[in-house]
Amino acid sequence: MENKAVLSEKFDLFDETWTPKIIAELNGQYVKLAKFKGEMVWHSHENEDEYFQVVKGQITIHLRDRDVVLNEGECFVVPMGVEHKPSAQEEAHVLMFEPKQTGHTGNDQTELTVAVEEQEWI
Repeated sequence: MENKAVLSEKFDLFDETWTPKIIAELNGQYVKLAKFKGEMVWHSHENEDEYFQVVKGQITIHLRDRDVVLNEGECFVVPMGVEHKPSAQEEAHVLMFEPKQTGHTGNDQTELTVAVEEQEWI
């Protein structure tokens, strides 16, 4: 069975921002794509690290003690329990790896939260 995915084609399938789409599953983790624009809310993931890789554009991962700017091709892991708030001035395309049970905004429920069971496969 072939699991090949062309990321640019997958990003063309949706327009929503801050709405993760699942493209693969491996070793108990989901591989997700999302478009970022504007600001997410402050949140943390108590038991999971979160991997961000910028495919297109630029994002900033705001941490309480510093900001991490990621350009195309760069990645960063937010350690479990660390509060963070991603943002993007212009639309950015981001690839993420997260354990399947990882809540979109951790234990916080906001207007931007998309429940894991509501995140669609593309």
